[in-house]
Order: sequence, then C-alpha cells, then structure tokens
Amino acid sequence: MNYYSANQFFKEKFGGKVYKISLNGGMTCPNRDGTVGTGGCTFCSQTGSGDFSPHSTLSIDKQIEAAIARVRSKIKEDRFIGYFQSFTNTYAPVDYLEKIFMQAIRNPKIVALSIGTRPDCLPNEVIALLDKLNRIKPVFVELGLQTIHEKTAEYINRCYPLEVFDHAVKRLKAININVIVHTIIGLPFETEDMIYQTVDYVGKSGADGIKLQLLHILKGTEMARQYKDGSFKTLTLEEYTHIICKCIEIIPKNMVIHRITGDGPKSLLIAPKWSGNKKFVLNTINSAIDSNNIHQGNVKSI
Repeated sequence: MNYYSANQFFKEKFGGKVYKISLNGGMTCPNRDGTVGTGGCTFCSQTGSGDFSPHSTLSIDKQIEAAIARVRSKIKEDRFIGYFQSFTNTYAPVDYLEKIFMQAIRNPKIVALSIGTRPDCLPNEVIALLDKLNRIKPVFVELGLQTIHEKTAEYINRCYPLEVFDHAVKRLKAININVIVHTIIGLPFETEDMIYQTVDYVGKSGADGIKLQLLHILKGTEMARQYKDGSFKTLTLEEYTHIICKCIEIIPKNMVIHRITGDGPKSLLIAPKWSGNKKFVLNTINSAIDSNNIHQGNVKSI
C-alpha cells in the first residue's frame, strides 16, 4: 500500500482489524432548522448523509446489536467503532449527548467512537464532554469541511466560514481528539487546482486524517435539481482517478487517508453512475496508484 490507510492505522492502534458501524443519534443540523440556514448543504440527502444508518427510534444498544447482526456473516471479530453519522452529532443538549455517547462507549464491543459534526457545533460544554469520553475510549471527531473555497462553500450552502474550521481543529487537538476532515472531490465549478488547494490546506491544518469523497448527486437534493438543469457535470472515473492520485501525493505521510471514494445508496444515485460499483472503482484507483508509482507525501507543497 502506497498510502497510510485507515485499515493500517486501526490495526496499529487496536492490534487488529476493527469495523465501523453506523449509529443514529436522531439529531438535525443548524442549517436545516433555520439557526444558520435552511435546506441543509445542497449535496446532503434527506437522511443527513446517514443513508445506511438505523432508525433513531431504536436505543443505542439496540442499534449496535442490529448493526453487528447485519455484518455477522462476514465478520468474526467483536471490535467495532460506533460511528454517529447522520446529520450533526453534537447539535443537541449536552445531557442528551452524554447519554447516547456513554451508552455506546460503555458497550464492550465498541472500542472507539467516531462522531460526525460541523465545526460550528462545538460549544465549550461539548468540548468538555468529548474530553471526558476520550479518557474512557478513543474518540474521533469527523468535521465536514468539503472545501476551503468560500464561493463554493456559499454555493453548497455550508453556512460557516473557513476560520471556524481552523478554530475547531485547534480546540479538538488541545484535548487530544483525533480529527478527521471530510472533503468532496468534484464540487461544481471547482478546478483541479482548487481541489488540490483544499487537500493541501487540510494536510497542514493539524488534523490527523482525511476523507476524499467523490461528489454524488442523490435524488431529493437541491444539487440534483441543479444537475438536472445542466449547471455542471460530474467527474468521469478517469478524471477522478487522476485527481485522487495527485491528492495522495499532496497529503503528508503521517496523515491517515480514511477514504479515497464513497458510494451512495443505489436507489438514490443519479450520477455518476460508475460510482455504484465500489469494488471496481477501488481496484481502478489502486491499480493507477501502483502503475504510476504514486506515494503519499511525494509533493511537499503546492
């Protein structure tokens, strides 16, 4: 492997293979409920990017049991990361957050928590809770950045400026939280250089990990309407593979690359259709990495 993958990192940290299971805290988002905006990010599905998450009416313990049962035929190990994925998972009263996070972290089969959230949803009391949890078992906080470019951020209705992300990373690192940053490759009107600038920025931000996520156009989103109008095109597999290879060379050697693609639910996927065959996509990218002798951290700066 020519890059520092999540599998390698988790094996080093936990002494063997671990698996993520998606959990649902039943929260919403401040740019859906009118606090900072409405409608949510234009690419985000009605489930808040938690299309594979269980229903929030189930208790956390029941969600864990159900998630493990779904993968039991393929997985023998009993070590899982509880991933709170849907919407913004620190956007709730801290007493409620402590209740659900403690239920998850105290489960003997859960070795760590991964909490997806927005950088503008980390008030002091939530930072204190994350610090408390991190002293029990490892906690990863996944921040949805997507891009460093303000015009794109406005177009996708992100509803926070870049300095909020910078501040969030510093505060989380001050309490030794492992920070993973989400980026989207192929956002409308972004050039290759703009994508590389975002990846370079994340690499220098102090974060520990990065997710490189292909832009998916999903049914029911505002971006689906814009795509239908012909406002922009999605990337081809060849274009995406080329960009990912370059991104890997930009990312520092000590930063964990948690994802090099992604797959939306096929029932909702409008474009690009080629992304529906995740195994083929991964094989194509990894073959290009090997054949072009791509190594993480080859490019020191851009």
